[in-house]
Amino acid sequence: MSSARAILVVDDEALVRMYAVDVLCDAGHEVFEAACAQEALDVLDSHPEIGVLFTDINMPGRLDGLDLARMVNRRRPDVHIILTSGRLRPAEADIPDDGRFLSKPYAGEAVISLVRQLMG
Repeated sequence: MSSARAILVVDDEALVRMYAVDVLCDAGHEVFEAACAQEALDVLDSHPEIGVLFTDINMPGRLDGLDLARMVNRRRPDVHIILTSGRLRPAEADIPDDGRFLSKPYAGEAVISLVRQLMG
């Protein structure tokens, strides 16, 4: 069962990831972080309280952010998904279920607003 406050931030760019983590922590959320899709899957398996996945699409490795979002949606349909990228905008059909997309660069207020919308 997911918590209304726990969020997993996934981005291979450390400064971007730290910014998102800081914004979400300052808004009162418990935040976990990962630098790649495989690490994110390990964190999700260890923390059932995570209720939102906030992931970059463009990441190195075997899985990108879209692959990660699809896997999380299959494994943990209770987790809300937010995808972000500064390079591409995925087609709506490529975003799992009720997932959302947020363009980079993003403002902290936009991240918090989107998280609040998803968490109801």
